[in-house]
Amino acid sequence: MDNIEITTEWDKVFPKSDKVNHEKITFKNRYGITLVADLYKPKDSKGKLPAIACAGPFGAVKE
Repeated sequence: MDNIEITTEWDKVFPKSDKVNHEKITFKNRYGITLVADLYKPKDSKGKLPAIACAGPFGAVKE
């Protein structure tokens, strides 16, 4: 099992909004690698919601 330390402190450069709930989540990708993500949901939301997933190049270069 992966030993991942996840901070509970706000670690972003932009200000924290009081309109959304923020939590760190983990999941395994299709290669079995555990990834950590930031999940933002509107406060008082219920049920299924639309989502946008953003990811960096993970060290790869487009060119």
